[in-house]
Amino acid sequence: MTLSDNDIRTLLHRATDHLTGPPGLLDDIRQGGRRRVVRRRALLTAGLAVTAAASTGGLLRFVGTEGEQPLDPSSPLFAEPTRGDLAGDKDYLRQVRQQWFGLQDPLPDMRGTPHVLWAGSTPAGPAAFIAQRGGTGAAVGWIEPTPDGPRVSSVSPVNEPTRMQDIAQAILLGPERDVLLVLDFGWPVQLSTELRYAPDGKIVRQYQPFAFGDGAGWRHVDRQVRKITVALRRSDGQPGQVFISNASTVLNPEQKQVPVPERFEYTLPGAPLPLGRDETSSALKPYQDFDGTHTQNPRLPRLTIRGLTPDGRRLLVDTIQFDDDPTRVVAMLARGEAEYQAVASGFVDWKAILPVRLRLPDGQGTLVAAPRTTLQHRAGGGRWHDAGPNATLLPTTATEVRVTPNTGPAHTVPL
Repeated sequence: MTLSDNDIRTLLHRATDHLTGPPGLLDDIRQGGRRRVVRRRALLTAGLAVTAAASTGGLLRFVGTEGEQPLDPSSPLFAEPTRGDLAGDKDYLRQVRQQWFGLQDPLPDMRGTPHVLWAGSTPAGPAAFIAQRGGTGAAVGWIEPTPDGPRVSSVSPVNEPTRMQDIAQAILLGPERDVLLVLDFGWPVQLSTELRYAPDGKIVRQYQPFAFGDGAGWRHVDRQVRKITVALRRSDGQPGQVFISNASTVLNPEQKQVPVPERFEYTLPGAPLPLGRDETSSALKPYQDFDGTHTQNPRLPRLTIRGLTPDGRRLLVDTIQFDDDPTRVVAMLARGEAEYQAVASGFVDWKAILPVRLRLPDGQGTLVAAPRTTLQHRAGGGRWHDAGPNATLLPTTATEVRVTPNTGPAHTVPL
């Protein structure tokens, strides 16, 4: 199956935000964005290239496709004058360059004088974006304000042609990370300040235009410490998340290794083998936050179930979890080799004796799951029928489930 732009974006989004590596492709597609234990700051925009022409009304206009040569000497990374209200503040620009020079080899074969593309005032203090030439490209970095003066927040190489929307043009500033600063790269940007969930677990975001002036723009946002609720995206018809350069630091200030969440994978009797390709990207799109950046709570498990419905459709159940938010579960059905379609969804309560319970449409039964248990079911007070361990697809006639943990007493749960 040919990957769409959304599929590619999702994979790129996942590529840098799980410190221990994604457990599988379904995790990659599911989390979108990544997203996700944590993005690594240096990799968030690593491998990016810029071949550019001057922007009309913006700071930079980045273009570039595969096969183009490395950074052109006339790139506006160096040819354009410094923008921002501190462009003429020689003392501040000196401090910025001094901090940059204090780095240890941000790029091999660095040479020449670093160029400050933008320097300006924000409610969190003065900030800047800087670039310097290297052997075949350049290094760029954000300079953020601290109580001790300017400090280099992030450094990224710019030396290979790639998609322009992958350049990290935003940063969160201040002790509470409540000032969002975005460079003007010559395309319109939209901001969503809040992530919400519909009752069925689908993503709900509202976007509004982000205003620029003199090469950049800033907005007050809610506290963004250990959790990022804001999202930025291009709004010129070109798909792409606008990345936040210090997302890794915001989400994981100590940069600690984050454990991989426990996984439960169950195959019900009669389930067909996977087709060997991604089958869920379209079905899960409404549940993914393509433009957001998230962690995964390592204390909340991940669940995957494969089965077959009474009418012969393939069944796939998968979970999605962001930050400290509740886990969501999605049931998908497909006929033959067709792609899955989401047919039921909701939230998982991992503290409940029966964490997952989804009624499938068309009289195909009720999917239930409770890891490390044995399940039974009955209808209308009749006799109990064995349903196997951990997960099962119950008939539509079932009215009760008996859940017996591997250790502990049995519990009866009405459906």
